[in-house]
Amino acid sequence: MAMVAVGGSIGTGLLLGSGAAMEIAGPAAILSFIAAAFINWTVAMALGELACAHPAAGSFGIYGDLYLNPFAGFIARAGYWAGLALAIGTEMIAAATYMVEWFPGVRAYVWIILFGAALLAVNLRSVGSYGRIEFWLSMIKLATIIAFILIGATLLASGRAAPQYRAHGGFFPNGFFAPVVALTYAIYSFGGVEMVAVTTGESRSTRETPRAVWMTFLTLAFVYVGAMVILVGVMPWNHAGVSESPFVTTFRTAKIPHASGLMNFVVLTAALSGANATLYVASRMIFSLARGGWAPSSLGLLNHEGSPRNAVLHSAIGILFALALVLFAPENAFRYMLGAAFTGMILSWLVSLLAHINFRRRRSSSDLAALPLRSPLGMWGSVVGLIAVAVALAQTWLHPLMNLYSGLALLAALTLFYLFLRTKSTHRNSA
Repeated sequence: MAMVAVGGSIGTGLLLGSGAAMEIAGPAAILSFIAAAFINWTVAMALGELACAHPAAGSFGIYGDLYLNPFAGFIARAGYWAGLALAIGTEMIAAATYMVEWFPGVRAYVWIILFGAALLAVNLRSVGSYGRIEFWLSMIKLATIIAFILIGATLLASGRAAPQYRAHGGFFPNGFFAPVVALTYAIYSFGGVEMVAVTTGESRSTRETPRAVWMTFLTLAFVYVGAMVILVGVMPWNHAGVSESPFVTTFRTAKIPHASGLMNFVVLTAALSGANATLYVASRMIFSLARGGWAPSSLGLLNHEGSPRNAVLHSAIGILFALALVLFAPENAFRYMLGAAFTGMILSWLVSLLAHINFRRRRSSSDLAALPLRSPLGMWGSVVGLIAVAVALAQTWLHPLMNLYSGLALLAALTLFYLFLRTKSTHRNSA
């Protein structure tokens, strides 16, 4: 459970999106990731309690149904599925970007097609096969990023790399508000903790959930904040961007022989691992919607290996969006895909935090004491987290405005789809 969540989190958001955060906020991007870690903690604790009380596939949609209303449950699941589907495309664009280092003459769409086909082949097999592959992919990138943190710390401590924290304009080179703008990329990087809740339906026992939640949060907090502290310390922030991973740029800047090529391989592996975990969770999400009558029934079927084949195929739609963007808007393909995916992901956080507030209000002290995981933040942690997530979503929609248009379009489409399905269900029941 923890490795699925970590695997889904440690990917493009950190390994390429961190470059965009540095480009916006400079060294102060560290503050963006610290703030994102706190927000992630509020979400992790809320989801941990709810998952222990209600373990089920597609669970935070169920939380919305139980503690808010059917629309909240639907928009959490459907919005999250849409966000995940687009996030798969984001990972594909990143993977194609990394391949440029080795094969500069090959067009990006070729790599997206090849990697997309491999991704589908893995996810159409049994969940056991998926789990083994994802475990090792996650271990490779996790071990490498920890090694990166240790090597970078050694370079800074030994004086081989001059600290860049106040170089090129100081700690806040683009102003004090810049870390808030960069928060989009930091929070997107942490996206994945909610996957623990999604996978509770396939775990052996609810007693495993608390350990998985804490492992996921602590691993991500250490890796993300630690990696950013090293990145902005070793690499000049004004060299950052999304044309290549800042982790690769850092090793090239430090002039460690062959290290940049090795790191490029690792970030490629990380992108594919992130896409793999994301496709797994996206397919389970739309499978849950289908079983609940909120998506075509064909998406709720399993093949002979126990994989929801139709759900997997439909969840891979983000690959097609990635292909279209690299052909028609290659310069901004990554930023546009990430902004659109962020809205879908954040809907699940908003609904989960709201549901947790009502959950805390309705449950007695004895009910809460019996849970395997009890949030030390209580109800007010979710209140603070809800406000912070809402602020992050608002500024995401304003920087750039393209995110506002795509976000509003997604909300409008989900609302219309919900009304259509509800009307259809009402007519069927009355008949």
